[in-house]
Amino acid sequence: MASVQDQLEIKFRLTDGSDIGPKTFPAATSVATLKESVVAQWPKEKENGPRTVKDVKLISAGKILENNKTLGECQSPLCDIPGGVTTMHVVVQPPPVEKDERVTELIYKMKLKTF
Repeated sequence: MASVQDQLEIKFRLTDGSDIGPKTFPAATSVATLKESVVAQWPKEKENGPRTVKDVKLISAGKILENNKTLGECQSPLCDIPGGVTTMHVVVQPPPVEKDERVTELIYKMKLKTF
């Protein structure tokens, strides 16, 4: 059975100030798994939510967390209080805008004619 130190209570702070969680995760949980949890628990009423894990960045103690790291590896002795709730900030990258090739070509031609 896992000890209390092997478990971390985390809440995810969204850009509008609302939270997802807190929820308890094992210290061996990967950052990628945390991102999956954020995507799955994203409030349906909020616009511009993440579609995939690639759309999400998690920030803890001022550092952007890497997908291949575990929670235990990301802990900060100065910021993460044993038995307390750790707040991770969630940043959602907007999906890239798909450009219509015809519009891009038209803009390019217009620029050539004006100069």
